[in-house]
Amino acid sequence: MAKAKKKESPKAIEGVEETLTKTEQFLEDNWKSITYGLAVVAVLVGVVWLYNKRIGNKTEEALSQMYVAEEYFANDSLDLALYGDGNYLGFIDIADEYRSSRPGNLANYYAGICLLRSGQYEDAIDYLEKFKKNDMSLSPVALGCIGDAYVELGETDKGIDYYLKAADYSDNSFYNPLYLMKAGQLYELEDNYVEALKIYQIIKNEYPESSEGRNIDKYIARVKVIQ
Repeated sequence: MAKAKKKESPKAIEGVEETLTKTEQFLEDNWKSITYGLAVVAVLVGVVWLYNKRIGNKTEEALSQMYVAEEYFANDSLDLALYGDGNYLGFIDIADEYRSSRPGNLANYYAGICLLRSGQYEDAIDYLEKFKKNDMSLSPVALGCIGDAYVELGETDKGIDYYLKAADYSDNSFYNPLYLMKAGQLYELEDNYVEALKIYQIIKNEYPESSEGRNIDKYIARVKVIQ
């Protein structure tokens, strides 16, 4: 816009072609497009602000719904936790309606756990897979529960795979030996004693102070005898 005013000034017109740099000439020739572009940017900034404000409101709404569902979950009222009570939503509806919020993501986790405990293993896997695994405490549990669901469905190999993923997710002295132990026992059930022994040795060497580590010698001895 400043360049447009210069066009109206006789002093600015004199010698303009010789003194304008390439960048200045570009601005001179395209000021209308640039002005339009700035207007578009301003609109986009406004839209982003409104979107973030809306997301913030959605998050507050979701949290108020989650509080009640979590209370039902804590009291083992799994159906009410999953589907709501008519006044407040359950985890399934929260996960759907507030999917872009953190509470909506957490609702996927809770729904998966409820469905697993209710024996609805395939649905449990679906929701636990939807849960975005960026939480260092809940993510290994979600992966381990997917493993549990696959084992209940008779898919032992997938169960082992998810137990190992859960154990490998973070350096956690509680979860890691727990899920390694589950994987080792499944290897035993499949008569894969070589892999079972490897898992048990990891527990013995890396997690000797865990409850699994304190009892691992008998598992190691049993597998060695069978081999």
